[in-house]
Amino acid sequence: MAGAQPPLTRILFLFDASQSMLGEWQTGKKIDIAQRIMSKTLDSLQRAGSKNLELALRLYGHQKQISPGQQDCDDTRLEVPFSKNNYEQIKTVLKNIYPKGTTPIARSLMRSSNDFPPCDNCRNIIILITDGVEACDEDPCAASHELQQKGIILKPFVIGVGLDPNFIKTFECVGNYYDATNETSFNIALGVVISHALNSTTAQVNLLDIYGKATETNVNMTFYDMFSGKMRYNYIHTMNARGVPDTVVIDPLGVYRLNVHTIPPVEKDSITLTPGKHTIIATETPQGMLNLKVMGRSDYKNLQCIVRKKGEAATLNVQDFNTTVKYLIGKYDLEVLSLPRIYINDVEIKQSHTTTVEIPQPGIASVITEGRGLGTIFLVKDNKLELIYNLREGLPRETLLLQPGKYKLVFRPKYSPQAIFTREKDFTIEPGSTTVVNIN
Repeated sequence: MAGAQPPLTRILFLFDASQSMLGEWQTGKKIDIAQRIMSKTLDSLQRAGSKNLELALRLYGHQKQISPGQQDCDDTRLEVPFSKNNYEQIKTVLKNIYPKGTTPIARSLMRSSNDFPPCDNCRNIIILITDGVEACDEDPCAASHELQQKGIILKPFVIGVGLDPNFIKTFECVGNYYDATNETSFNIALGVVISHALNSTTAQVNLLDIYGKATETNVNMTFYDMFSGKMRYNYIHTMNARGVPDTVVIDPLGVYRLNVHTIPPVEKDSITLTPGKHTIIATETPQGMLNLKVMGRSDYKNLQCIVRKKGEAATLNVQDFNTTVKYLIGKYDLEVLSLPRIYINDVEIKQSHTTTVEIPQPGIASVITEGRGLGTIFLVKDNKLELIYNLREGLPRETLLLQPGKYKLVFRPKYSPQAIFTREKDFTIEPGSTTVVNIN
């Protein structure tokens, strides 16, 4: 997640040291060329002196000499664990390896999950350098996806060294693939990958109104990793001094789901960023305002209203009266938590417009029972009784805020257990007036 402390970037080089790396390619053997270019890259990183970088090296196919037709799919090992400034150690290990074995890519990927020590603020990246495809009848794509879904790594990089073009497609599901057809392209590809791994890129989120213009703002936005579901960034959308959506810094190595916390929320899936290129992310969030108020002077202290999308049961928001809140344009149903409750349907919210909903001023009912008992207040409507409130047993007096209308109090003393002792009292509530309801 975005924060003041930049994350630690940890790059694991997953390096092919299988027999095929002894093959001739361009000016020499693949292994010699790869060692030389890797050494130059490590020198450049060392000179750059990044404080937020740790490297590690895992090799495969380097431990056991195999004969034709043989396989050793466990031939993979972390040779240099993560630490700072271990450039020379990695160079030394690379210089002294001799390709011997097979190509267990999937198993190497899965074993690499233990190479990254626990860390709360780290970017874990794998750079796979290989000249061959999986040789152990396992699935590198599934292994890569599992590591990403668990949040262990970001999407890996894959550099194919003189790889048969027929096999390139098999790596595109593993990670971001770069085809090194010669020494120059290998050197360029490794440089590009390192740059992408170390540098974030910029983006702006355009929150579009009904006219397709980026005018909406001041709303929280959360970026989630599509693979792991983890929250990566949290920003409150802002316009800069020129009235343009502000620029935010995003790690380009992820695929994101954006949640814009409007009411109701808006989601946009499968967002990708091009490293080093400013990306504009547009999503439709046209909004208007809903203002809730009470006519005249109100005695309500904490009156609230449930807001729902038209025709739906789920609660979108509970809004206080005497406030103005933004909603996406559309129609909403309101349930005011007054006594009795007020239902107002088909309230339309329009673009950049404030819709005001006003309810009548309540009156006060001072209910006096002077004794413990069972009491209920009903609203009298269309010659029917609608239960509004049950009196609290044991209180001789209660004061209630009621909406204007006709009511009936039904009461039976607690120690008069027969229904015949039930009493009734009709009363009317006027706006802003106090009515004493005495049922002695």
